Amino acid sequence: MPPSLINITSELTASVTAKSKAVQTLLAGIAANWASAAFANSLGAEDMVLTDLIVKAKLPIEIFSLDTGRLPLETYDLMDALRKHYGLKLKIYFPQAEEVEGFVRNHGINGFYDSVTLRKACCYARKVEPLKRALAGKRAWITGLRAQQATTRTGLPFREYDEGNGLEKFNPLSDWTEKEVWAYIKLNDVPYNALHDKFYPSIGCAPCTRAISPGEDVRAGRWWWENPETKECGLHVKG
Repeated sequence: MPPSLINITSELTASVTAKSKAVQTLLAGIAANWASAAFANSLGAEDMVLTDLIVKAKLPIEIFSLDTGRLPLETYDLMDALRKHYGLKLKIYFPQAEEVEGFVRNHGINGFYDSVTLRKACCYARKVEPLKRALAGKRAWITGLRAQQATTRTGLPFREYDEGNGLEKFNPLSDWTEKEVWAYIKLNDVPYNALHDKFYPSIGCAPCTRAISPGEDVRAGRWWWENPETKECGLHVKG
């Protein structure tokens, strides 16, 4: 939800303060015990909370992002805002050109609309393969996932083993609510994607993201032509 709609109550402030301290402790522990840990920053609201906590604490955790080649302009603007606000130079990973060229050659530039299989193939080329390179040699990675974000994330633990990438995975904001995320951003003057003010609660590639209407699920604007059960790109597959 746009931060302008957040009413910062004393109860909400207390909750955010307590949970922020818990996340700070978890992040510090990851940095100390899992040397060569990395934070996969998708530049969503949750990831901006973690960015703020990591940078302010000067933790030795690498922060990287994936540039799929089809991100909204507002996402690139946020990358630049991070550099100006924090002095942070994101490590950017791009897709392998031959992977994307092969997909477009065989299925068209927007072939991902044709089937769930093709959409996931596009996500693999533009997200999953670059992530594997980003995590190579790392002992752990950190995400901004929350349990309340989607049916596919119900029961999300704070820590799990990522079998696909062969390393530990931490989800420090698993128990945070959407209101708590935005309250933190508002209380700490954290930069965020301008599309959030236009009712884009979840932002991915431009052709796969739309604004939502009041009352819709926060992930309704992602791959809106699919069923909720398929709405993952492959970065966070369970089992």
